Amino acid sequence: MIRIFSDYESLSLAAADLIAEQLRKSARDRGQVSLALSGGHTPRRAYELLSRDSYKIPWPKVDLFWSDERCVPPDDPRSNERMVRETLIDLIPIPEKRVHLLRCAGSPRHSAEEYDIFLKRYFSENGNSFDIILLGLGEDGHTASLFPASAALSEAIRWAMEVQRPQEDFYRITMTFPIINRASLIIFLASGSQKARALAQVMDRSADIPARLVQPINGQLLWLVDQEAAAELHVNAPKIE
Repeated sequence: MIRIFSDYESLSLAAADLIAEQLRKSARDRGQVSLALSGGHTPRRAYELLSRDSYKIPWPKVDLFWSDERCVPPDDPRSNERMVRETLIDLIPIPEKRVHLLRCAGSPRHSAEEYDIFLKRYFSENGNSFDIILLGLGEDGHTASLFPASAALSEAIRWAMEVQRPQEDFYRITMTFPIINRASLIIFLASGSQKARALAQVMDRSADIPARLVQPINGQLLWLVDQEAAAELHVNAPKIE
């Protein structure tokens, strides 16, 4: 399902409303909830909104994860952790034990293996998989840190892998499709005209790009996009909200 919004602010508000509703429901039904966060610019405003007390989110019952992270210091401007701390974590009453950091301590390979082990242990004790995974869309069609031509795209066993883009001098750690596609709800956010071509390719199935491999096994997939990102969609796309 895809929903199109007039601008970035209305997209962010809708995302925050939906995430908050799902967090409250899962916490009420099961006593706890797991949420995997995305980095990048697009979710930033939604995180700021979610920090508001008015949403009445039971943060002590929420476990936070990252779908991917750059192997840079946590205070580096490129760090997803830093962005989420500034916009959300430092502003909400969540116990630190509920914040499951994704960091490169030592080699990227070893850190990815540790995260893989941790995720599998966590979900052996706390349900099948994530209640919510939040994802973004890159201009080249990547999501999380799953890039075109990466070996991680075909990974079937490991839930976390180390990857490196040719043009970057640092590694990344990313969740892989075997864990992403087990989620109960996957929410893609896409904003801006630079995402329009990739979004059209995903929706029209006209290119072999990583985001198309997000196909929930039993869960729901929802796209929230703004008008600029939707500019190249087919004329029968849903109306703008």
